[in-house]
Amino acid sequence: MWNDIEILVNDDTRREQLSVCLGQECGSALYQVDSLLQITSSEKVSVNPQLYACSSKDGSIIVVDRSVVLLDSTGQALQLHIQFDTNVDVVGMCQEKQFLVVGERSGNIHLIHIPSKKTLLTKVQSIGEVNLVIYIIRGYVLSKWEVDTTNNLVSVRSFADSSLIKGKDIFLVNILSIWDIYSLTLIWDWPLIHIEEFLLTTESDSSSMRSLMVFALPTMQQLYSLEVSVVSSLVLSGIGTVRLDLYTEGPVSVVVMRSLTEALPENRLSRLLHKHRFTEAESFAIQFGLDVELVYKVKANMILEKLASASIGSYGQEVLLDYVNEAKENLHKIQDSQFVVDYCINAPWPLYETAQEMLNYILKKDDRAIVSPSDEVLRAQARLTTFYGAFGPEKFSGISWTEFLNNEDVLKNILFQLEEGNLSCAQYLWLRHQADFENTFDEKMLESLLNAIHVTVPLKELCLWLKNVVIPFLRRVVPKGQKTLAKWLEQSARNLELTDKANWPENGLQMAEIFFTSKNQDEMHLTSFGHDCEEVRRLKKLVNDLQELIDLYRKYNCRLALCDFEKENTTTIVFRMFDKILAPELVPSILDKFIKPYLCEHNLQKDELLLQYIKDLLERCRTRSASVFETAWEAKAIAVIGCISDTDLKFDAVLQIMHGAVVPWSGAVEQLVKQHLEMNHVKVKLLQESYRLMEMKKLLRAYGIRDTNLLKDKLVKYILKQDTPTSLEDALKMVEAYMLPTMEVYILRMIDLIDKERREESLTLLKSLTIAEAEKVAERLTVWGTLVLKKKADNSEEKTNSKGSYMNTNNQAYFLLQEDFDIFLSVEDFGNPTLMSTLLEKHINAYETDKYPSKSRKEQMTNCKTKDGKLKNYSTESRLYRMALLLQRSEQELGTTLALRALDAGKVEDAVKICRDFYKNHCNKETGKLLFSTCQKLCHMLGGDVPSITPEDTNLPAVIYEMACQAATICSPDLLLDSLELCKYTLAAKEIYRQCQIENYGFTAKTTCFGGDKDPYEEWTYNDFFNEDGIVLDPQIVLPVIYETISSLLPISENKLYPLDSTSLANCTFIKGQNLLLPARTPICAVLQNLMECSQCELALRLIVCSFGSCLQHGISNNMDLSLGEKLHDGNTLAEIKGFLIAMKQTTASIITTTIMTLLHKVFNCRLIDQDLALGYCAILPREDTFNKLWGVINNTWQNYRKVLMITFFSFSEISFETVFRQPPIRKKELIRTLVQNPEVGTDLILNYCRTFMLDSDAALQLCIETLLLKNANRNHVEDDSAEYSEKQSHYTLLARVLEIIPLLKSTNDLVTSLSGILYKLDPYDYETIEIVLKVIQNADERNTSIQLNQALSLLKHLESYRRISPPVDLEHQYVSEHMIPLSPASETRLPFHLIFFRTAQCFWNIISAELSEESFPTLLLISKLMKVSLDTLHMSAAQHVFQKKLKPKIFEMRNTGYTSVVNKETTKTVQTIQSYLLSIINPEWAVAMAHKIAQEFPTGPDQIQALKFCLRLAEKWLKNTTAKDESHEKAEVLQKKLYMQYKRSATENVLITYKLNTAEYLKSIAKPANLIVLLYDHHSIDQRIQNPTGRDYPDIHMAAKEIAEINNLDMNKILNKLLNKWLCPNTLPSEKTQEIFGEAQEDEELRRVIYLLQSHPMDYSSRMLFAITTSATSPIGVNQLTFAHRSRALKCLLYLADTSTVESLFKKPIKKVKYFLKCFIYLAEFEVLNIPYTYESFHKSPKEGMIKGLWKNHSHEPTAVRLVTELSLEYKVYDFQLWNGLLQKLLGFNMIHYLRKVLIAITGIHSLWQVTSCPPSPKQIEECCECFVILCPVLADLDVIGIAKQYAQLDLPAFALGCLMLIPQSEKREQQIQAFLSTCNTETVLQQIDEHMNAGEVVAFASQIRSLILDNIINEKLYEKFLKTKYFPLVKQQLMSTHRMKELVDYFANKNCMEDAATLIREYQEKYGNPTLLDKSSSDILKVK
Repeated sequence: MWNDIEILVNDDTRREQLSVCLGQECGSALYQVDSLLQITSSEKVSVNPQLYACSSKDGSIIVVDRSVVLLDSTGQALQLHIQFDTNVDVVGMCQEKQFLVVGERSGNIHLIHIPSKKTLLTKVQSIGEVNLVIYIIRGYVLSKWEVDTTNNLVSVRSFADSSLIKGKDIFLVNILSIWDIYSLTLIWDWPLIHIEEFLLTTESDSSSMRSLMVFALPTMQQLYSLEVSVVSSLVLSGIGTVRLDLYTEGPVSVVVMRSLTEALPENRLSRLLHKHRFTEAESFAIQFGLDVELVYKVKANMILEKLASASIGSYGQEVLLDYVNEAKENLHKIQDSQFVVDYCINAPWPLYETAQEMLNYILKKDDRAIVSPSDEVLRAQARLTTFYGAFGPEKFSGISWTEFLNNEDVLKNILFQLEEGNLSCAQYLWLRHQADFENTFDEKMLESLLNAIHVTVPLKELCLWLKNVVIPFLRRVVPKGQKTLAKWLEQSARNLELTDKANWPENGLQMAEIFFTSKNQDEMHLTSFGHDCEEVRRLKKLVNDLQELIDLYRKYNCRLALCDFEKENTTTIVFRMFDKILAPELVPSILDKFIKPYLCEHNLQKDELLLQYIKDLLERCRTRSASVFETAWEAKAIAVIGCISDTDLKFDAVLQIMHGAVVPWSGAVEQLVKQHLEMNHVKVKLLQESYRLMEMKKLLRAYGIRDTNLLKDKLVKYILKQDTPTSLEDALKMVEAYMLPTMEVYILRMIDLIDKERREESLTLLKSLTIAEAEKVAERLTVWGTLVLKKKADNSEEKTNSKGSYMNTNNQAYFLLQEDFDIFLSVEDFGNPTLMSTLLEKHINAYETDKYPSKSRKEQMTNCKTKDGKLKNYSTESRLYRMALLLQRSEQELGTTLALRALDAGKVEDAVKICRDFYKNHCNKETGKLLFSTCQKLCHMLGGDVPSITPEDTNLPAVIYEMACQAATICSPDLLLDSLELCKYTLAAKEIYRQCQIENYGFTAKTTCFGGDKDPYEEWTYNDFFNEDGIVLDPQIVLPVIYETISSLLPISENKLYPLDSTSLANCTFIKGQNLLLPARTPICAVLQNLMECSQCELALRLIVCSFGSCLQHGISNNMDLSLGEKLHDGNTLAEIKGFLIAMKQTTASIITTTIMTLLHKVFNCRLIDQDLALGYCAILPREDTFNKLWGVINNTWQNYRKVLMITFFSFSEISFETVFRQPPIRKKELIRTLVQNPEVGTDLILNYCRTFMLDSDAALQLCIETLLLKNANRNHVEDDSAEYSEKQSHYTLLARVLEIIPLLKSTNDLVTSLSGILYKLDPYDYETIEIVLKVIQNADERNTSIQLNQALSLLKHLESYRRISPPVDLEHQYVSEHMIPLSPASETRLPFHLIFFRTAQCFWNIISAELSEESFPTLLLISKLMKVSLDTLHMSAAQHVFQKKLKPKIFEMRNTGYTSVVNKETTKTVQTIQSYLLSIINPEWAVAMAHKIAQEFPTGPDQIQALKFCLRLAEKWLKNTTAKDESHEKAEVLQKKLYMQYKRSATENVLITYKLNTAEYLKSIAKPANLIVLLYDHHSIDQRIQNPTGRDYPDIHMAAKEIAEINNLDMNKILNKLLNKWLCPNTLPSEKTQEIFGEAQEDEELRRVIYLLQSHPMDYSSRMLFAITTSATSPIGVNQLTFAHRSRALKCLLYLADTSTVESLFKKPIKKVKYFLKCFIYLAEFEVLNIPYTYESFHKSPKEGMIKGLWKNHSHEPTAVRLVTELSLEYKVYDFQLWNGLLQKLLGFNMIHYLRKVLIAITGIHSLWQVTSCPPSPKQIEECCECFVILCPVLADLDVIGIAKQYAQLDLPAFALGCLMLIPQSEKREQQIQAFLSTCNTETVLQQIDEHMNAGEVVAFASQIRSLILDNIINEKLYEKFLKTKYFPLVKQQLMSTHRMKELVDYFANKNCMEDAATLIREYQEKYGNPTLLDKSSSDILKVK
């Protein structure tokens, strides 16, 4: 079955699949045979098939036996394939390919619809008759033929007329001919052959090959002949010929349909080329005169394919070279230059050298240029150079090269290299092809770039690349991307703390700061950081933090994590430094070495900070868990305390430790506390208190109590419950420590003992108490016992405690109601509040019925007695409360209900009892509400005269007042105001009720007692206080009225009260439509009337004041704001209240005046007048009334006050004079001395003695006085033992006795003279005796002595109050020696009176000077004033002494520690004291001199400045106090000027020191401050801070200049404007200063200074000023005419300083236009230099290329013009080859190397200009041109790299020379040159130059390759010994690790016997790449493992 059908596109492609080939072809014409269709059988074929085919423009039909195949018109698509039952004899299409007619041999004819492939009609024909109907639609020919299948004959039967050849037969009779069906042209005929019939057959009689011939018409010349198989047959088609071929090896197995068409020679050639028959094709092309070069091109492309395949496969090098040679040979034959160019560029050459050779071949062939270099060629050369530099020749292959060449997205390749960690490759690609992606680079690409950077990239190389290349590029191309970059840098820097911890934090700073230190590529060459956006600010903060963190790491040896550091401040960082100290003994040394310098640098006070650290340490320890709490901190804290200098702070620290230390204290803490307890300090008491509390904590810990915050009474109870032998003692210690009553302890102990039935112990304890304590304990125990018994009785009817424990939930309450009370409710009813209230009300009624039964009820109860005679109690109070709880009512709520119901029933006693019980047992705010409600209810009952049962002998008003007070103490805040009002008025009621009673004092008689003998009862019963006499009040009248008053002032509210609401009149709000004041008026008036009638004025006064106050408060508090009150309240109500208050005020004032006058009358008529009360009453009355009253009292007094005199007699022992009666008068006189020595002898006895014996009484009394005085004085020198001290009389007693004697003297002259002499002989330290003597002299007759007694006594007072601070001076020792007085012990604490009072001023100063101090000065000042010595001398001495003693040591300490000032919290007071001394000096010259002397002692700094300021203040004061005529005026002026000059110089120098500007250059200019400020703005840090804003320690020039200007009274604005004019708008044009217009070095520096200057002004001012300069013709800051150069400079600064919005608002233009505006200004400025007049408008409109070329033509000899032409050409993209060739040559000739470098980089992306840049610079310019020119040269292969390397070598730049050699394209030559160079150069020098000269610029991408090459050479040459001690050895070690050649170095160390070094290397290597477990092994074990 022929069912396998295959469409064949080309016979040539399928030729090999066919078993039979075509034969030879010949002829003069070319024909083409194409295979269209191949049909094979799926079954074995035994006989040849029957074939039939036809072809037309509609398609081709092929019939093979029973298979019918329909093809489309192209022959390439199968439309239909049908199998029939029998062989198909005829087939045809009709209706434009819509229908197919098929005739089978069986006679069936089928009509098939071709599109749907459906059979529409099948007709069966008779057997033996087959008619063939042929329709030729287009020709309109219809004929019918009869087919005789038996004889194989076809005969025509009939035909229809044709519209074309009507009436003519197309067949000539008996002549066979062939006609063209389209033109009906005779093609061929056989006229000589008579044809009867013809046979259509496809068979051949010959078994050999047949010939297919083509003839030309009409000559029938044979054109073509082709041998075909014998089974082939022809098929007629529209155009061309179709042939059916059958191929077989026996029977036919394959049927092929071919088409024969006429072919052109070109097509034939194409076929030959397609079959790669190049030799035949070449001959054919020559034969037919075709393009032979086409054959070469096709062959070249075939070789190209082979090269591509070879690049993928594993072909040998020889095969590849054969292909290359074949390609070269073939290319020599090709004359098409473009083809050769494209071929050489795009061919996948296998080797780098080959690719380079072929690219050179493009340019040179037979030593002649075949083509001028196009952009494509140059681009390929540049790409090849890039490939070589980036990947190296070893990675070169055909595929990789073509991919790299055709890759338009270079950035993608860069990202891939970064992701792979190949930074050097990525750098190289970036540098050479930056221009390719510059215009398309955006923020998304930036993010991709940053994310692609691999974590393993070396940080140093990465930072250099980002800093010098990427970041400047981003700022220029994607300014908005700076936020993304800053954010990425911040995160990357933070990540380094984890990924590269060994180099942290320097690596983090290195990463973070490159954003600010990168070089610039913008128009200004200034870095603008996105105007300080949030991301940049965060990055800047990170840089600052890392800088400080590095200081902590390196300077202060404190390592903190960055996240921890950011949370700290300078104070807490010091805390962390202390935390890092592991051993407490290291605290002092680390404090001195690291912490103190940190404190000094940050101006922190040491002692305060140490105290804060201890507090912080304690706080952190308190937050720890108790299970891990340690006491190791105690040792550190103690060590820190030892470093505190200030004693006060040290005690504070000790207190902190005492509070925080764990109890029991450790030995160290205990010792610390005891050590400070022994010190003499005011805070020792605090330590003692804390120590006592610690003892309590220790005591509690013995009982397992750690929480001491519990209530102390609970702690006491807990201790007593432990029942230990020491429980009672410990509990007593507790209450004593916390000042609690001890009685509670005894009571609790007794109760506990009684509960445990330990009666004997309880009795013993009770007996041990005092009687008073025992009585109180017994009383309390009695109460306790009563309550216990009562509680037991109540609980007897309740369930057990186990049942009660279930009453916590609603379910339990629900069931307990059923069990205990037989109350059965549904769940819904149980949740119904109304039902619960009704149920409770029912039981309350039952309870009240039981408690207050009626008569019938009583009888019923009598009959309901139980068997034991007791009544059945159905409802007890306890059951009622229990039920209330179950019904969800609190006890207080039930109590309130019961109390109020009791009052309603008149049971006052029961209500009071309920209140008392609740106050006693439930003291809370609910009970307070109960008490208040009950009191209020009682008041209303009493006021309403409601009948009630009042208990007998009960003071009900007092009870009500007591309950009101109790309510006020425990009520809620909302009820407090009402409770206070209730207390106030119930007290008044109580007092009124007290006047209704007659007190019974019995028959107690009033006795007179004095002092402590007074009985308290008598004192307060019969007191001297005023007690008003009045008429006893009638309680039945007055009480209802007073309580009615209370009811009106505290009405019961029926409405719900909200928080802060009040019911009392004073505090309640207005009620609309009601005047709450009216109900109170009547009862108040009634009470007052009753009281006044009964003369109870005091009560009346109290009541009227209170009631009026309440009413007034009610009115005022509700109407504080009149306007607001009118809006809130009714106007009538306000008017009514106002009228009421005015009327009440008048009445109140009248009553008060009348009452007070009456009270004053009563007070003054009392037996004893209460003066205080009378004075108080008088203060209330008007002044006139008061005086009238007082005069009335005086005038009515008819007798004086009675005087009671009391005389006390003193007795003494009698002395017998009998023994002296017979003595002579002299002995009697001597006896007086003995007599006066007896203390019992009085002056009367002495006088009697003198009278009796006629002795001089004055002499005796004088002797008595002297004896008394000298006796007391002598005792001052005796040791104060107890016996003698007891006999020593009080000085005051002695003085009194002496003063009693003096009036008895007849004359005091002798006494004064004698005492004056004695005074000089007294001990100068015996102030007491001296004072007595002086007072005696003063009392006797001070006129008779020369001593200034008042002065002396005053001096003594001062000396007595003063305690000496210095030891006795030599003068004192000399004085006591002269007077033979022993030096008194008091000399250590007292000053000598005599040396101060009687000696000279010199002596005075000798003693006083040593005593001068801040503390002693006030007393010494008083002494000096008293002694009238020079106070100026005192103040000067005091100032000098205090300074020398207090401040000067601090100055030396300051210099040693580095602090700039001695003034701190401790010394501020001292400085102020010294200043006060100096201000007190009267002589201004002395004051200034002393102040200046002290100022000179200070070093230059803030202290000296302040001192000099103070000197100026004193000098100014001196000058003001003089006039121009005074002699001292000129002197004061001179001094003031000198001081002012010194102050300015010193202050200016201090400013320089403060801002670290005190260099010799600046110090020389101190005398010229204006010049100094100008010099400061030339400081190098200004330029640095603009370029690197994160740098540290930049001096603040602005502040320094500002302070210097203020000090020297300079106009700072004038100086700044001068500098701005100098730098921004200079008079001299830039071209006159430098060769290059706007030379970068100077211009950038000056503009940076301008920017810094303007940063000191507000942004608005700076931007407007710069805008004014940009847009004006004249300068607003100077007189210069503004040029375009000035304006462009101003605009540059404006664009840098201001943000985009500010600039756009000023110019009213987009920022892009403003930047273009700037460029135009720059160009116009250069035109100005060239004197070419251009305006902005003319420049903008002019054609740029013509302008450029004209400028070049006329000014190419000028450097400025050359640069201008270059800039304009780059800006406006003018890339004329000749122009640029000249430009670059001129730039080189003008030695503008730096600018040339930039230009070359700028034109890197301009392919048309690459050949211009191919020439290298001259040898003299190599050093200036730098390495970037070589690396970035696009046509690097054309350079003489070896020559350039030699030039570098001559310049002693071996690193650059080696880099050039690495760029040699030929690998063998490259290796040879590098090895030769390495053998001669110094490798260490190369490494050094890489670090010094290759860390910036474009060469940084190449530096790592050079370094790697050098390190490999060191390793290969085994140069370890040479580099072992150098800084490059770590690089060698790292290279060994990265190349896994560490074993070589380990072997080297092992051979050198350096085992430890070898083991260390192994550890490092294993840690990074190997097994970390080896790290813990010993060196020997590690080496064994190796």
